[in-house]
Amino acid sequence: MAALWWAVIASGVYHGVNPGMGWPLAVSSALMERKTAGLFRALVALAGGHLLAMMAILLPFSMLFLLAEYQRQIQIGAALLVIALGAYLLINRRHPRFLARVPPSRLALWSFLAAMAHGAGLMLVPIYLGICATVETDAGHAAAETLMAGTLGIALVVAVVHTAAMTGSGGALAFGVYRWLGLKFLSRSWFNLDVLWALSLILVGIMALTFAH
Repeated sequence: MAALWWAVIASGVYHGVNPGMGWPLAVSSALMERKTAGLFRALVALAGGHLLAMMAILLPFSMLFLLAEYQRQIQIGAALLVIALGAYLLINRRHPRFLARVPPSRLALWSFLAAMAHGAGLMLVPIYLGICATVETDAGHAAAETLMAGTLGIALVVAVVHTAAMTGSGGALAFGVYRWLGLKFLSRSWFNLDVLWALSLILVGIMALTFAH
C-alpha cells in the first residue's frame, strides 16, 4: 500500500520535472511579466489542467460497477493499454501539433491536453487500481454504492496527491531557472525525456501485469 502511494508521488515528481508538462511555460510567463507572480499564476493554471486530466482518466474507472468482480481483468487490460501507449510513443517521437495551436494565455487548457496526449493520467490507472485492490470488501461482492464511494474517494486523493507532487517539482525547477539559472541554462541544458517517458509507461504496465491479482 505504501509503495503504491509512493509511486503516485514519484510519478508526480517525474511529470513535473519533464519539460513536456509545461514548467518552461511558467518561466516564460514570469519573464514576460517581469515578476515572480506570473510564474505562480502559470503554475496554478498548469496544475489545474493537469488535475482535470487525471480526473478525466481516473473517474470512469471509479464508476465501474464491475470493478469488484472483475478487478484483475480490468487491471490487466489497463496495464496492456499503458504498455501499448508507451510502445507507440517510443516509435512516434513527434509531439502533437495541436498543442502548438493553443494560445499561451490558456495554460490550463494546454496542460490538460498535454497530459492527455502524453498519457500522464493513463500511467496512474494501474497504480490506482492496485490501491483499490487493497480496500477490504465482502469477498469482492460489496454493494456497488459502497465500492463506488470508496474508489471515487481514492481517485480524488490519487489525482490531488499526484498533481501536488507534479506542481512542487516542476515549480521548484521553474523558479530556480527563472530566479538564478536564467535562459542560458535553459537553452544549453535542455533535456528531452520523450524516450524515458515512453519506457516508463511500458515499465509501469509490466509491473502492473506482474502484480495483478
